Amino acid sequence: MPQESTPAHRAGRSRPATPRGISPPEAGWRLRLYIVIFEADTRAGRWFDILLLWMILASVTAVMIDSVDSYHNRYGAVLRWLEWTFTGLFTVEYVLRLVCVRHPWRYAFSFFGIIDLLAIAPTYLALLFPELHAFANIRVLRMLRIFRILKLVEYVSEYSALGRALWVSRRKIFVFLSVVFLVLLVMASLMYVVEGPQNGFTSVPVAMYWAITTMTTVGFGDITPHTNLGRIIASLMMLLGWGTLAVPTGIVSAELTAQTMRQTPTTRTCHECLSEGHLPGARFCRDCGAPLPARIAD
Repeated sequence: MPQESTPAHRAGRSRPATPRGISPPEAGWRLRLYIVIFEADTRAGRWFDILLLWMILASVTAVMIDSVDSYHNRYGAVLRWLEWTFTGLFTVEYVLRLVCVRHPWRYAFSFFGIIDLLAIAPTYLALLFPELHAFANIRVLRMLRIFRILKLVEYVSEYSALGRALWVSRRKIFVFLSVVFLVLLVMASLMYVVEGPQNGFTSVPVAMYWAITTMTTVGFGDITPHTNLGRIIASLMMLLGWGTLAVPTGIVSAELTAQTMRQTPTTRTCHECLSEGHLPGARFCRDCGAPLPARIAD
C-alpha cells in the first residue's frame, strides 16, 4: 500500500512510526498539532514531551502530599486548586489528541488513550458522585497518570533491547522459576514435617510462605525454626537464595550480550586482507587486525 504524502514527507524529513492504529491527518493545523503531540523528532515535539513529563511529576507529587493528613488539613485548598488545574490541563491535552488524529475512536480505545482518560476521570467522578463514600479514596487512582510517562520509552532504544532480551529469555526464565518452585515445595514440606504446627508451621502453604521469605533473604521473622534440624534447613535455604537471585540477571545479561554480538554486518572491506562483513562499530579487521577505513555516514 503506498505511503500517504504529507507536507512533512515532502519536506524530506523522516518521521518515526506512529502508534498502532493512529493515523496523522492529511494537512493543515491538525497535522502540525499532530507532529507536536505525537512525534518527538522535532524541537516543538521534544519540548512538549518534556513539559508533559514535568506536569505529570508535579501532579503526582501534589497527590502524594495531599495523602498526608497534616498537609491536607493545612494546604487542602491549595492542593485542590492544583489538582483541578492539572486535571484541566490534562483534559485539554486529551481533547487535542482526539482532535488531531484521523480516527479519534481508535486512539480513545488504545492503551495510552485509556490511560489518558483514567488520568482525568477520577476527579470528575468524585465531583459527580459526592454522596458515595467509596469515592473518598478515588484519588488513589489518579496515580495512574504516572504511566503516561511510558509514552516516552518508545524513543529509547535501550528499552526495546531490554524488552527483546526478556522476551527471548522467557523460556529459560520459566524453567528456572519452575525449578525454584519445586525446591520451595520440597523445603516447605520438609520444614512442615520437621518443625510441625507447634512451632508455627501449621500447614504446607504456611511453610511455603516461610520458604519464600527465607530464600529471598527477606526474613520477616514471624515464623522461625526452633529445632536444630530446622535451623540447618533454614541455613541451606539462605545459601540457595544467594544463587537464586543471580540466575535471572545472568540469563538476561547473556541475551543482551548476544544481541550486541548479533549486529548486522556491513560491507566494509579491510584494505590489507580484503575481508569484509565487519560490524558497524568495528575499528580493526577481525582477521588481520589492520585498521579499518572510516565508515561513511548514511
